[in-house]
Amino acid sequence: MPRRTTRRTPRGLLATAITTVALATLAAPASATTAPQAAVGPQGRIFMVNPVQSSGDQTLTDTKDSPTAVPASAYTLAALRNLDASGGLSGKWVTVRSNTGGAASVADAGTYNRQDDQFEQVMAYFWVNEAQEYLQSLGFGSELPGANDRAQPVRIDQWGADNSFFTDKKAEIRFGKGGVDDAEDAEVIVHEYGHAVHNAQVPGFGTSEEAGAIGEAWGDYLAASVGAYADAKYGWPHKTDLACLADWDSVSYTATAPHCLRRLDTGKAYADKVGEVHADGEIWSQALFDIRGALGARTADRVIVDAQFGFAPDTSFKDAALTTVATAQKMYGKSAADAVRKAFQARGIPGV
Repeated sequence: MPRRTTRRTPRGLLATAITTVALATLAAPASATTAPQAAVGPQGRIFMVNPVQSSGDQTLTDTKDSPTAVPASAYTLAALRNLDASGGLSGKWVTVRSNTGGAASVADAGTYNRQDDQFEQVMAYFWVNEAQEYLQSLGFGSELPGANDRAQPVRIDQWGADNSFFTDKKAEIRFGKGGVDDAEDAEVIVHEYGHAVHNAQVPGFGTSEEAGAIGEAWGDYLAASVGAYADAKYGWPHKTDLACLADWDSVSYTATAPHCLRRLDTGKAYADKVGEVHADGEIWSQALFDIRGALGARTADRVIVDAQFGFAPDTSFKDAALTTVATAQKMYGKSAADAVRKAFQARGIPGV
């Protein structure tokens, strides 16, 4: 199956013209699956994570940004929180700029659809803000250290290819176009935000192949976790497998259904390493997914995120796993630590 392998270029491993670091106890569901969120203030039209995930329809295709390529039921109106007074998509946790088309206005944010360049801007604002709000809901920025709790710069279609990445040069996320434009899929947006979180926690993170793989895995896991949190919080439908990432974006470059950029449940182990960060990331993301299954989403994510503050820029699987076990012990005691250790041992990570 064709797969996309250019989400993130690990620093120090590949020569490139651009220095980049590329791509719960859940809240109670709302009463209606596609109703606008009850909120005072501006709203934007967005996808409920992505159209394949909310509809379960694996036959959807991009059709050159056609507004009729996805059902109207894939959209919803959502509150655009934490905006400043500029009238544009700029606020406490995210600032969006576009290099294609005019800037989206808050006043019109509820009217755009996927044929409009501004729709991707609204998607990026909502989902980066949602991801930071999720981290805040876990206690990061209050009882725990903040995890990228700043205004995250985002550029839409800055990269003129079907690729997106986080660059540490400006601590900026850039979303590309081609096929399904990347910022149409919330899981792609949140994946890239995961790199920004890692870099904020450990500046320069990703200087070894194993650290790069951990970065890719964390981005994938965070994307699934934030999407699941939002689905439950707002009562949105989720009709595909949680372990399948970027179901909508990947229809353009995968031949068979289910369409997945990557998965969180491949069963890969350390012995399956091939030296490529996206492929090897599926080893680490399987461990994170298993920790989620053992501890529950909220406890798992508090442990996983807090542990990352203790990683080194070039951390190995072994050292990162041991740090995560120690963090579980500190936060929740022996039974949690044993569950975390078991998840990493099941991946065959040496020395755990």
